[in-house]
Amino acid sequence: MAQAKYKRVLLKLSGEAFKGGKADTDIDAAVVSDVAHRIKQALDMNIQIAVVVGAGNIWRGATAEKAGFDRVTADYAGMLATAINALALQDTLGKIGIETRVQSALTIQQVAEPFIRRRAIRHMEKGRVVILAGGTGNPYMTTDTAAALRSIELGVDVLLMTKNRVDGVYDADPRKDVNAKKFDHLTYLQALNMRLQVMDTTALSLCMDNKLPIIVFNLQAEHSIEHAISGEKIGTLINDGEIK
Repeated sequence: MAQAKYKRVLLKLSGEAFKGGKADTDIDAAVVSDVAHRIKQALDMNIQIAVVVGAGNIWRGATAEKAGFDRVTADYAGMLATAINALALQDTLGKIGIETRVQSALTIQQVAEPFIRRRAIRHMEKGRVVILAGGTGNPYMTTDTAAALRSIELGVDVLLMTKNRVDGVYDADPRKDVNAKKFDHLTYLQALNMRLQVMDTTALSLCMDNKLPIIVFNLQAEHSIEHAISGEKIGTLINDGEIK
């Protein structure tokens, strides 16, 4: 087993990471099981892991706004949807022997603890996976921004941004453009100035201001999380310009 380069990481899972191939399936148990086993493999490297979950498989606030919903209401609905994904992941991890805690930026005490920074860190120090739901708890803020914010609050060494069947950052959508160019390394400013679809600009700016490195990679690739944690060349590294 490769040795971990990073000791504490935050894994950002999009809502699509919970969705199966069927159009009418929001959460595919087999897909979530695969994600859980990948997290277990990473945890076996003796590291600490927090996970921020999105909810695009269930609800998207911006899309709901276009359909006629009030944006603030739509965003709160999206925050609640992240709790559904968090509980699905918690249940699946529990079935393979991984102890977890769900913490939420919204108060839903029957199913999740409130997000408390020191408590989350203590859970991780005890070997538990902390699953963070509810985004930042504020409308107009994406779960990408929540991932950046929680990464900084929890003092992680790297933010692992997973993509579904895309192995890094490209100058165009590689699923639509066969000539799309992949970047192995970018600075924060390059990613911002080129308006690349890495994460929203608020999240990227937070990472830049706090010198938090980001690795963008394909979640479905074999042992992808382990490769990222061990510092192997995978996906796209975004940092302040230094290859560390």
